[in-house]
Amino acid sequence: MFGFTLHFSRWGAAVVLFLSIASVVFALPNAIPLSTYESLPSWLQLPRMPLGLDLRGGTHLLYSIDTVQLKKDWLQTLQTDARRALSEEKIGHGGVVIAGGQVRVNLKDPSKLGDALARLKKLAQPLSPSLISGQSSGGLDLAVAPTESGAITIEPTQAGILHRVESAISRSIEVIRRRVDPEGTTEATIQAEGQDRILIQVPGLAPAEVKARVGTTAKLTFQLVDQTESVETAQANGVPPDDLLLPDAEHPGSFILVHKEVLVAGDDIVDARAGYDSTSGGLGQRAVSFELNGRGAVAFARVTRENIGKRFAIVLDNKVMSAPVIRSEIPGGHGQITGSFSLDEVNRLSLLLRSGALPASLSIIEERSVGPTLGADSIEKGKTATIVGFLAVSGLMIAGYGLFGLFSVIALVINIAIVVACLSLFHATLTLPGIAGIVLTMGVAVDANVLIYERIREELRGGRGIVGSIEAGFDRAYATIIDSHLTGLLAALILYAFGSGTIRGFAVTLSFGIVSSLFTAITVTRLMVSTWLRETRPTVLEI
Repeated sequence: MFGFTLHFSRWGAAVVLFLSIASVVFALPNAIPLSTYESLPSWLQLPRMPLGLDLRGGTHLLYSIDTVQLKKDWLQTLQTDARRALSEEKIGHGGVVIAGGQVRVNLKDPSKLGDALARLKKLAQPLSPSLISGQSSGGLDLAVAPTESGAITIEPTQAGILHRVESAISRSIEVIRRRVDPEGTTEATIQAEGQDRILIQVPGLAPAEVKARVGTTAKLTFQLVDQTESVETAQANGVPPDDLLLPDAEHPGSFILVHKEVLVAGDDIVDARAGYDSTSGGLGQRAVSFELNGRGAVAFARVTRENIGKRFAIVLDNKVMSAPVIRSEIPGGHGQITGSFSLDEVNRLSLLLRSGALPASLSIIEERSVGPTLGADSIEKGKTATIVGFLAVSGLMIAGYGLFGLFSVIALVINIAIVVACLSLFHATLTLPGIAGIVLTMGVAVDANVLIYERIREELRGGRGIVGSIEAGFDRAYATIIDSHLTGLLAALILYAFGSGTIRGFAVTLSFGIVSSLFTAITVTRLMVSTWLRETRPTVLEI
């Protein structure tokens, strides 16, 4: 066990004083009225704690997932997979089309029906346990069967559709959380509601900003441009079944004809950063540079190697951002998206691509700005409870331990200042559960001092001197203090890891409080006791 000494070096005392004073300075902006704070010069506006939805209000949005589009996208994926599967088996077909909510495969050679059926049935996957109920519905997500005319139909089962929607809801929640709360400190509430809805509550952000982050699917794909037919012909005679006519973002009002087949998907993006077009030496238009994972990099290199001289469309949310000509193979999985972006747009696009694409489009069915849920009266009561708790703890410590109790109260003030300063610097949102964490911190902080002081009393009753009793009190209580704080910190970290919303806010506040109370108990209080002993040299100690 490490031994304690009451002696402080000048550097040690200076560090403790600096941290204590700095904590008070960074905590002070939260005690200043907002109007006064905003009138200060910018260099004096130190960070303040953002308040949660229950203290300052925020945005409430209810989204509905587009299940029709989700099924349509699934059918298009099945169409591509069926063509690839038949091509691998060298089975000729007279067309793989989507009709009546199913994929229909028309074979050229009826004798190949058995082989084609066996290969296409491999596309069906067993259903995993429900993401909501946790129970397995059994069966497959696809029904693959022959028709009387010799064709083969591939149709999503009802259980498969429900599972697809549940999976899309689950993935959408994670994507939205990364977009709205990338640092994990805003305490946004994002959860499923019903079978196809997502509830979003974000404190402190305006509805327009939340919708700007959430409302874009950010689905990025790479598809070849169809150069065998002109856009004008497609518009006049109809778009070929294997093509799409998409708007050209670089030339508003124009369109580009692209193949439906997705050669590389944006799901393989591992990073995206805002910058400038590298082809113009950093002086051109704004761009988003992206990096693909290993699988995406291999596919990107293969596609560019096999299609040199062809135009490669970069499609974002069914809009062609650019369609450059492939001049050579592009290894490494690096690329960029250029366009007429503003600074806010390029930053938001990079955030959306980093967070991942939504699996389906969302539409708002309810929107409102939320005021404090407990009202101004409840907020005042929360402040009152905090003040009363502080005064009660302070009174008990001074009444029970006299001057040493006063040292504990001073350390408690510094402890609270450290917590508030950390919340401000880390931009962690304060909610009512967070206030409860601060109140609980008061008890945790003085608990360490109680252990030390009671140990000092035991040593004094055993006949030891003042200095020896105080040193032994700090020294022998050290292990117990460490153990109690570590177990408390472990519980707070578990709450943060597995909790969400306001539970995380409570865990963050409690974690800061436990660490700061450990600091104040074994350094700040000890420094005050050491200074008092050195200056007064008492002959009698009453504690």
